[in-house]
Amino acid sequence: MTPSDITAAASSIRVLLLLENRLLREALLRLFRKHSEIFVVGQDGQTDLTPRQLLDRHVHVLIVDTGEFNRLAASIAIGSGGQQTACKTILLGMECDEEQFIAAVRSGVSGFLLQDASSSDVISAVRAVFRGEAICPAQLCTALFRFVAQRAKDMPVANSTSKPALTLRQQQLVTLVAKGLTNKEIASHLKLSEFTVKNHIYRIMKQVDAGSRSEAVETILSYGYPISP
Repeated sequence: MTPSDITAAASSIRVLLLLENRLLREALLRLFRKHSEIFVVGQDGQTDLTPRQLLDRHVHVLIVDTGEFNRLAASIAIGSGGQQTACKTILLGMECDEEQFIAAVRSGVSGFLLQDASSSDVISAVRAVFRGEAICPAQLCTALFRFVAQRAKDMPVANSTSKPALTLRQQQLVTLVAKGLTNKEIASHLKLSEFTVKNHIYRIMKQVDAGSRSEAVETILSYGYPISP
């Protein structure tokens, strides 16, 4: 490799081809050689890569088929979203299968190209995933939206803050406030000074970040605290 070749390789998108079909590998190799910004660091039909090997070869984009992807997902944790290998993955020659597509997305794939993808589609996908974008067929976008929407429905809505830890006395105060008693009436009921009641209620409001007594009661009830009869 000449010095100019070395310089070009260092500034290029470094691609590794892992495809079982030799004719496809060679066709892509010829295609990529026509684009100066893409440099193929290697091409093979079967290999057992490790994260260390990918890092050592400074791979930016992996182009794989189904068989190689299944092997790689288990051996180098592609599903981590590239955090271990610092490279993106494009699945090539795929069928328009929603389940397979969703499984690939969940595994961390950045590009999903169907069997009828053109050479320009492949080049565009390599450039896009290198920039941090995701590529998928338009007809499968709906499946992705449905999947995300269903996951949102299945996930329980959690409070943005943890449940406030109210003392027994605070719970008594909240119950009486909920019944509409004034501070003076609460003080009389609990045999406390009105000043002490005001302090308790102020602390409760601050604890649940409420702007009023009624808002504090509503917030506390939303956390599942019962109102005693």
